[in-house]
Amino acid sequence: MKVLACDGIHEDGLALFRDAGWEVVVSDPIKEPAALAAALKDVDAILVRSATKVPAEALTDAAQLRVIGRAGAGVDTIDVDAATQRGIAVMNAPDGNTLAAAEHAISLLFALARHIPRADAGMKAGQWPKAGLTGFELEGKKLGVIGLGRIGGTVARKAQGIGMEVAAHDPFLPAAAAGKGSVPLKTLDELLAWADVVTLHIPRTKETTNLLSETSMRSMKKGAYLINAARGGLVDEAALLALIEEGHIAGAALDTFVTEPLPADSALRGNAKLILTPHLGASTSEAQQAVSTILARQIIDFVATGAVAGCVNLPPLTAEAAREVGPWIPLMSSLGRLAARLVPAPTRLDITYAGRTEALDTRPLSRLLVAALLGTASGRVTPVNALQEAAARGLVVSETLGGDGDGFDRLLKLRVVGEDRTREIEATLHRGPRVVRLDGVEIEFDPQAHVLLLRNEDRPGMIGVVGSTLGAAGVNIVNFALGAAGDGQARAAITVDRPVNDEQLAALRATPGILSLAQV
Repeated sequence: MKVLACDGIHEDGLALFRDAGWEVVVSDPIKEPAALAAALKDVDAILVRSATKVPAEALTDAAQLRVIGRAGAGVDTIDVDAATQRGIAVMNAPDGNTLAAAEHAISLLFALARHIPRADAGMKAGQWPKAGLTGFELEGKKLGVIGLGRIGGTVARKAQGIGMEVAAHDPFLPAAAAGKGSVPLKTLDELLAWADVVTLHIPRTKETTNLLSETSMRSMKKGAYLINAARGGLVDEAALLALIEEGHIAGAALDTFVTEPLPADSALRGNAKLILTPHLGASTSEAQQAVSTILARQIIDFVATGAVAGCVNLPPLTAEAAREVGPWIPLMSSLGRLAARLVPAPTRLDITYAGRTEALDTRPLSRLLVAALLGTASGRVTPVNALQEAAARGLVVSETLGGDGDGFDRLLKLRVVGEDRTREIEATLHRGPRVVRLDGVEIEFDPQAHVLLLRNEDRPGMIGVVGSTLGAAGVNIVNFALGAAGDGQARAAITVDRPVNDEQLAALRATPGILSLAQV
């Protein structure tokens, strides 16, 4: 396995990859999509911070890439939709820099309150700039926190600790959550009109871009302050500058910008009431060490065991849950391939997990099954993009949990529907991965083995004829499972020691009494 580490990823995380046997390639930021595309051609995972962006065009030829890891929280510099379409997992490490980002927001809060950057600049210029730098005390002031996640919640707690009155607005929390925590929730309009200082702690999405527009910022209390240490693009920068210059907003502190690095000729640089820092929110040695090791463990576990943590485009799966579903993984892949052979162009897949299912997280299993079912058709299909691919191809997937296990601890039932046929498969892990029924007929076989599925007339001598034909071809029968369908026909699953070639299959299909034959 090979990982490409860009943007100065901390060595502690890279050491974990090396200890796991990975090849580690370290690179400076790669800012050109074409150069990044070339670098990703033989890479299994890439680690980035904020300097290297991963757009869709950089993923075009990344056939080997399995994971994009963001050493931090935000993934707005990664085209997550394009990665998902190509079956690539996108992971981040949001917990590693929580404290660093929250403390930086608090430091900007103090810097705004006491004009620290302007005072420092004046002193270093040989001045005594006391006049005009009268600040304000934070105790008793009202702090409006937009986004009450890990970082916003930490900022709220620390602000309460210095005596501020805190309220919040969170566009991702339901209204029913208001009043349930220690921080009261308000609508955005209510919060902006109430707060002396507003601080942002939300991701940048299509919905939150320019959340603070000129209109919304005009609804802020006259003389209020603004802090954005979250993501560039949450605030309309031109409108902010205009509102500061006209005196409606008293000042602002920005750590993130629409364009990074901030252009040298940016108008933001010329306003003394703006405090600007170069995206330092996560720039502590502790945070960089933490996010690198968290991300490395997540990626290594994902590749080795299927455990999913910190992944923005896959449902979470703990290491313990991964161990629970682990034995099912080979069975799901083989059943998906079996279903594809039985129904080449399915339009519906009904999956039922019967028996004891309360401890089984079925989400990764269903995704794996669908990926194997569709993967033989075209393109790259993985559990990451399996459900999207199913929808795009017109395959309706349904999942049911519970029901009668028919004597089995857990029984997996598949119903695969195509335009001209419907097939049913039942499988279990009891005494090893195996199919126990096919189209309602009790026949047992290992779907991971070389198997011939036979439908024949239910009359004497058929087993002998098939056995003689295979024996004459030098094919050894490992297991022969036969069941009567009750309609004058029989079903058989013949496990053989090696694949049967096309000529031998043709000879079998020409045998009188054999109605159909498929090799899986």
